[in-house]
Amino acid sequence: MKSPRLLLALLAIGVVTAASAQEKVLNLYSARHYQTDEALYANFTRQTGIKINRIEAKEDELLERIRNEGANSPADIFLTVDAARLAKADELGLFAPIKSKLLEERIPANLRSPDWFAFSTRARVIVINKETVKAEDAQNYEDLANPKLKGKVCSRSGSHPYNISLMSALIAHLGEAKAEEWARGVVANFARAPKGGDTDQIKSVTAGECGVAVSNTYYLARLLRSDKADERQLMERVTIIWPDQKSYGTHINISGGGMLKTAPNKESAVKFLEYLASDDAQRYFADGNNEWPAVASVAVKNPALEAMGKFKADSLPMATLAKNAVAAQRIYDRAGWK
Repeated sequence: MKSPRLLLALLAIGVVTAASAQEKVLNLYSARHYQTDEALYANFTRQTGIKINRIEAKEDELLERIRNEGANSPADIFLTVDAARLAKADELGLFAPIKSKLLEERIPANLRSPDWFAFSTRARVIVINKETVKAEDAQNYEDLANPKLKGKVCSRSGSHPYNISLMSALIAHLGEAKAEEWARGVVANFARAPKGGDTDQIKSVTAGECGVAVSNTYYLARLLRSDKADERQLMERVTIIWPDQKSYGTHINISGGGMLKTAPNKESAVKFLEYLASDDAQRYFADGNNEWPAVASVAVKNPALEAMGKFKADSLPMATLAKNAVAAQRIYDRAGWK
């Protein structure tokens, strides 16, 4: 006959095991590396009681990990930035289609596919040095290939997803032949070989190393909102231009994600994606990382975004950007945009 102490110990183990089995969790693989997302995730747990186990790494590392884990992968959600990166995951067959009335109602059709959803947007704008480049010479992406700007264009790598997505949009609007002609024209205008990130391009423009560059808006917003006076002063030397306002509009890209086919916690995964489309979560995207909400009805009170003003956004479906990604990279390679 077991002693009372042993029985109590066994009972306690059983209670803990049952509680662990009932604990609701979400395993998130995220390529978003923004500190401000901490509040986003904490709010989800408060609202739902679902604990988030998060692994953060670069996109390629996470995708390789998911592939290696195969059917036994613990990942429920893959979250990343840029349509080209979401397309890569989609091409690998990692996402599961989701039927959600809430997501379909709140996320515009051009910002989703059957397998993934955008939850925030950012625009890719032209930045010029006020003293060396006239605003009228850089009103459109196409202007970056104009010989007037020879020796004045700075850029990050042509293989970076931000530029891949921009080229994907230009292919959709101009056709592959004209898009390649544009790329060759921009390469001919380079002030230096492509290097660095968007903030580096902005700083190169302000330093006079070049006269014009392109950047995602949230990098500019960060400088506008910076606690450092010298970073805020950088923005006094540049003009931000919303490209192609008289034609198809300024190129936008996204941050988004989807549920994995092998997700062990599918109910939690759908709840999380639906939460990202909620008013609360949409405001976190806008206030925390200076992005625009994907849900049009959500009001934004971000001084940096407001300072940049309103603009006409390109309405191309994000799925189109994803479809053109491979052709975009080939064009950059042929044009010598390293």
